[in-house]
Amino acid sequence: MKTGKKIWIVAAMTLVLVAALSVFYIFDPQEVNLFPKCTFKAITGYDCPGCGSQRAIHDMLHIDFAGAYSHNPLMLFLIPYLLLWLFFELLGGKKLLPGLDKALFGKWAAYIVFTVIVLFWILRNVL
Repeated sequence: MKTGKKIWIVAAMTLVLVAALSVFYIFDPQEVNLFPKCTFKAITGYDCPGCGSQRAIHDMLHIDFAGAYSHNPLMLFLIPYLLLWLFFELLGGKKLLPGLDKALFGKWAAYIVFTVIVLFWILRNVL
């Protein structure tokens, strides 16, 4: 990808991310009816892996990690993982740390992340 195009993509993604995080910072999903409800939970009555993630993001932005953990503990691990992926894909992490991206985001890493999400999904509804 050309450098100029990459800069525009990073800039656009940054603006969207800042706007979304501003909304999550200002409005509490528990108090404001602005945020979408989980369709899976509405239909089945069970939590999906993402249930509570909006409240967890709001809590993390307010430096309330205990609250975030109580809403969705998976978010405390997935958000840094996703930020690390963005670092490797868009901010030159592959050049700075060659090979580490394949270990953290390769085929086996995808299997492990998928397995963790499915196990979390099952266990949060059983326990």
